[in-house]
Amino acid sequence: MKVCVFSSSSNAIDPAYIDEAIHLSHLIGQQKMTLVNGGANVGLMETVLKEVVAAGGQTIGILPEKLNGHKLASEYAQELIISKDMMERKSIMREMSDAFIALPGGFGTLEEILEVITLKQLDYHSKAIVFINTNGFYNHLFQQFERSFEENFAKPSYRELYFVANNSEEAINYLESYTPPTPINKWYKVPQK
Repeated sequence: MKVCVFSSSSNAIDPAYIDEAIHLSHLIGQQKMTLVNGGANVGLMETVLKEVVAAGGQTIGILPEKLNGHKLASEYAQELIISKDMMERKSIMREMSDAFIALPGGFGTLEEILEVITLKQLDYHSKAIVFINTNGFYNHLFQQFERSFEENFAKPSYRELYFVANNSEEAINYLESYTPPTPINKWYKVPQK
Protein backbone atom coordinates (compact mmCIF):
# COMPACT_ATOMS: atom_id res chain seq x y z
CA MET A 1 0.00 0.00 0.00
CA LYS A 2 1.25 3.47 -0.90
CA VAL A 3 0.31 5.97 1.83
CA CYS A 4 0.51 9.68 1.12
CA VAL A 5 1.31 11.69 4.25
CA PHE A 6 0.66 15.44 4.19
CA SER A 7 2.58 17.28 6.91
CA SER A 8 4.29 20.43 8.07
CA SER A 9 7.46 21.94 6.61
CA SER A 10 8.12 23.82 9.86
CA ASN A 11 11.15 23.00 12.00
CA ALA A 12 9.84 25.08 14.92
CA ILE A 13 6.91 22.96 16.09
CA ASP A 14 6.24 21.35 19.46
CA PRO A 15 8.02 18.00 20.04
CA ALA A 16 4.65 16.26 20.53
CA TYR A 17 3.97 16.63 16.81
CA ILE A 18 7.40 15.31 15.90
CA ASP A 19 6.97 12.32 18.22
CA GLU A 20 3.64 11.37 16.61
CA ALA A 21 5.13 11.75 13.13
CA ILE A 22 7.98 9.41 14.11
CA HIS A 23 5.52 6.89 15.52
CA LEU A 24 3.43 6.97 12.33
CA SER A 25 6.59 6.55 10.25
CA HIS A 26 7.67 3.48 12.21
CA LEU A 27 4.24 1.89 11.73
CA ILE A 28 4.34 2.59 7.99
CA GLY A 29 7.81 1.05 7.74
CA GLN A 30 6.96 -1.97 9.90
CA GLN A 31 3.84 -2.68 7.83
CA LYS A 32 6.00 -2.57 4.67
CA MET A 33 3.92 0.26 3.26
CA THR A 34 5.43 2.80 0.89
CA LEU A 35 5.44 6.44 1.95
CA VAL A 36 4.55 9.10 -0.60
CA ASN A 37 5.14 12.70 0.43
CA GLY A 38 6.43 16.09 -0.64
CA GLY A 39 10.06 14.97 -0.68
CA ALA A 40 11.49 18.00 1.12
CA ASN A 41 14.26 18.05 3.71
CA VAL A 42 12.40 20.29 6.18
CA GLY A 43 9.92 19.83 9.02
CA LEU A 44 7.79 16.74 9.43
CA MET A 45 8.26 15.91 5.74
CA GLU A 46 11.93 15.15 6.38
CA THR A 47 11.19 13.44 9.71
CA VAL A 48 8.67 11.07 8.14
CA LEU A 49 10.95 10.21 5.21
CA LYS A 50 13.92 9.52 7.48
CA GLU A 51 11.98 7.43 9.98
CA VAL A 52 10.14 5.32 7.40
CA VAL A 53 13.52 4.39 5.89
CA ALA A 54 14.89 3.62 9.37
CA ALA A 55 11.92 1.28 9.97
CA GLY A 56 12.50 -0.62 6.73
CA GLY A 57 9.88 1.04 4.54
CA GLN A 58 10.12 2.51 1.06
CA THR A 59 9.81 6.22 0.29
CA ILE A 60 8.81 8.30 -2.72
CA GLY A 61 9.14 12.08 -2.66
CA ILE A 62 7.54 14.43 -5.16
CA LEU A 63 9.18 17.85 -5.27
CA PRO A 64 8.46 20.77 -7.62
CA GLU A 65 11.44 21.87 -9.69
CA LYS A 66 11.37 25.34 -8.11
CA LEU A 67 11.87 23.86 -4.62
CA ASN A 68 14.43 21.41 -5.93
CA GLY A 69 16.36 24.42 -7.20
CA HIS A 70 16.51 25.68 -3.60
CA LYS A 71 18.22 22.43 -2.57
CA LEU A 72 15.21 21.21 -0.60
CA ALA A 73 15.26 17.58 -1.78
CA SER A 74 15.52 15.05 1.04
CA GLU A 75 18.24 12.41 0.85
CA TYR A 76 15.72 10.01 2.43
CA ALA A 77 13.42 10.05 -0.61
CA GLN A 78 14.56 6.75 -2.12
CA GLU A 79 12.74 7.69 -5.31
CA LEU A 80 12.55 11.41 -6.08
CA ILE A 81 10.15 12.67 -8.72
CA ILE A 82 10.55 16.28 -9.86
CA SER A 83 7.27 17.89 -10.91
CA LYS A 84 6.97 21.05 -12.98
CA ASP A 85 4.92 22.86 -10.31
CA MET A 86 2.80 22.44 -7.18
CA MET A 87 -0.33 21.44 -9.10
CA GLU A 88 1.47 18.62 -10.87
CA ARG A 89 3.08 17.58 -7.57
CA LYS A 90 -0.33 17.14 -5.93
CA SER A 91 -1.70 15.32 -8.97
CA ILE A 92 1.17 12.81 -8.94
CA MET A 93 0.79 12.28 -5.19
CA ARG A 94 -2.94 11.66 -5.54
CA GLU A 95 -2.61 9.30 -8.50
CA MET A 96 0.11 7.07 -7.05
CA SER A 97 -1.28 6.85 -3.50
CA ASP A 98 -3.79 4.34 -2.15
CA ALA A 99 -4.64 6.36 0.97
CA PHE A 100 -4.05 9.78 2.53
CA ILE A 101 -3.08 10.84 6.05
CA ALA A 102 -2.83 14.41 7.28
CA LEU A 103 -0.55 15.09 10.21
CA PRO A 104 -0.84 18.57 11.74
CA GLY A 105 0.40 21.22 9.33
CA GLY A 106 -0.08 24.68 7.91
CA PHE A 107 -1.77 26.09 4.84
CA GLY A 108 -0.19 23.60 2.43
CA THR A 109 -1.29 20.59 4.48
CA LEU A 110 -4.82 21.98 4.79
CA GLU A 111 -5.01 22.66 1.07
CA GLU A 112 -3.81 19.15 0.20
CA ILE A 113 -6.13 17.26 2.54
CA LEU A 114 -9.18 19.38 1.72
CA GLU A 115 -8.56 18.84 -1.98
CA VAL A 116 -8.56 15.04 -1.63
CA ILE A 117 -11.75 15.26 0.46
CA THR A 118 -13.41 17.40 -2.22
CA LEU A 119 -12.33 15.02 -4.99
CA LYS A 120 -13.70 12.08 -3.03
CA GLN A 121 -16.95 13.99 -2.52
CA LEU A 122 -17.16 14.44 -6.29
CA ASP A 123 -16.41 10.72 -6.86
CA TYR A 124 -13.02 11.20 -8.50
CA HIS A 125 -11.63 8.60 -6.08
CA SER A 126 -12.75 6.39 -3.20
CA LYS A 127 -9.49 6.20 -1.23
CA ALA A 128 -9.19 6.37 2.57
CA ILE A 129 -8.57 9.81 4.09
CA VAL A 130 -7.41 10.24 7.70
CA PHE A 131 -6.63 13.18 9.95
CA ILE A 132 -4.31 12.43 12.88
CA ASN A 133 -5.61 14.91 15.45
CA THR A 134 -2.53 15.20 17.70
CA ASN A 135 -3.20 17.51 20.68
CA GLY A 136 -6.62 18.31 19.22
CA PHE A 137 -4.84 20.26 16.48
CA TYR A 138 -7.74 19.97 14.02
CA ASN A 139 -10.60 20.53 16.49
CA HIS A 140 -11.43 24.00 15.20
CA LEU A 141 -11.42 22.75 11.61
CA PHE A 142 -13.88 20.01 12.54
CA GLN A 143 -16.07 22.63 14.25
CA GLN A 144 -16.09 24.53 10.96
CA PHE A 145 -17.07 21.34 9.15
CA GLU A 146 -19.96 20.89 11.61
CA ARG A 147 -21.16 24.43 10.96
CA SER A 148 -21.14 23.66 7.23
CA PHE A 149 -23.30 20.59 7.88
CA GLU A 150 -25.67 22.44 10.23
CA GLU A 151 -26.16 25.37 7.85
CA ASN A 152 -26.63 23.19 4.74
CA PHE A 153 -23.41 24.14 2.98
CA ALA A 154 -22.48 20.45 2.99
CA LYS A 155 -24.44 17.23 3.40
CA PRO A 156 -24.07 15.57 6.84
CA SER A 157 -23.24 12.31 5.02
CA TYR A 158 -19.92 13.92 3.98
CA ARG A 159 -18.66 13.08 7.47
CA GLU A 160 -18.08 9.62 5.99
CA LEU A 161 -15.53 10.98 3.51
CA TYR A 162 -12.78 11.11 6.15
CA PHE A 163 -11.78 9.55 9.45
CA VAL A 164 -10.45 11.33 12.52
CA ALA A 165 -7.77 9.37 14.39
CA ASN A 166 -6.44 10.33 17.79
CA ASN A 167 -3.11 8.67 17.09
CA SER A 168 -1.11 6.74 14.51
CA GLU A 169 -2.35 3.29 15.57
CA GLU A 170 -5.93 4.32 14.94
CA ALA A 171 -4.94 5.75 11.56
CA ILE A 172 -3.11 2.61 10.40
CA ASN A 173 -5.86 0.31 11.75
CA TYR A 174 -8.40 2.33 9.77
CA LEU A 175 -6.35 2.03 6.57
CA GLU A 176 -5.91 -1.73 7.01
CA SER A 177 -9.65 -2.32 7.48
CA TYR A 178 -10.88 0.30 5.01
CA THR A 179 -13.53 -0.62 2.49
CA PRO A 180 -14.45 2.01 -0.10
CA PRO A 181 -17.97 3.29 0.55
CA THR A 182 -20.79 3.61 -1.91
CA PRO A 183 -20.28 6.98 -3.58
CA ILE A 184 -22.21 9.80 -1.96
CA ASN A 185 -24.36 11.52 -4.55
CA LYS A 186 -23.09 15.09 -4.77
CA TRP A 187 -25.84 16.18 -7.13
CA TYR A 188 -28.93 16.67 -5.06
CA LYS A 189 -31.79 19.12 -5.08
CA VAL A 190 -30.63 22.35 -3.50
CA PRO A 191 -32.60 22.89 -0.28
CA GLN A 192 -34.97 25.86 -0.28
CA LYS A 193 -35.51 28.20 2.64
